Amino acid sequence: MSTEPDTPTAPGARRPGGRTARVREAVLQAAGDALADEGFEALDLAEVARRAQVGKTTVYRRWGSPGALAADLLADMADQSLPRTDTGALRSDLRANARLVVKTLTDPRQSRLFKALIAASLCNDQAAQALHHFYDVRIEEWAGCVRDAASRGEVPAGTDPHAVIAAVSAPLYYALLNSGRPLTDADADRAAHAATTAAQAGVWGRPETTTDA
Repeated sequence: MSTEPDTPTAPGARRPGGRTARVREAVLQAAGDALADEGFEALDLAEVARRAQVGKTTVYRRWGSPGALAADLLADMADQSLPRTDTGALRSDLRANARLVVKTLTDPRQSRLFKALIAASLCNDQAAQALHHFYDVRIEEWAGCVRDAASRGEVPAGTDPHAVIAAVSAPLYYALLNSGRPLTDADADRAAHAATTAAQAGVWGRPETTTDA
């Protein structure tokens, strides 16, 4: 699974709003720090409240569980994610996407945070649904690159844009979770090149509906 996960604006970046917004901002920043430091299994609402310097009652009343807190953090990250790049060419658009994925997954905090959120999604339904939504949002954002490429004739009409974008980041997430080796921009460029070449060859063309004569 994947997207671009562009490097989201760090959860907790200052945004306008009243006291309720500021409390949510502080709690989500603290939750992200706790997840990056200790993982989902150790996520404790009382500890998050302490880190955020807000009342425990507020955190328990608003979020109620570690799964709900992780889900809200993912929703916030999706809201703050960067818009897609538009260079006018599919290959360079996908290279930008892949390099943002690598930038995110090699950032000391963001790498640990994504690993913790992925782990949370394997054992908590709320976190799983939120992670799926996060990637749905990000893949749809970058799918415009493929739609634009199809309109320019760079890829066959009917190319599945979501499949192409998922194919860019899939090998990068595999490397993060399975190989353990550091990712580089060269990995990003290879992933983008492979996805572009496959898309141009019609690998992700949607099959035509046919009927028997």
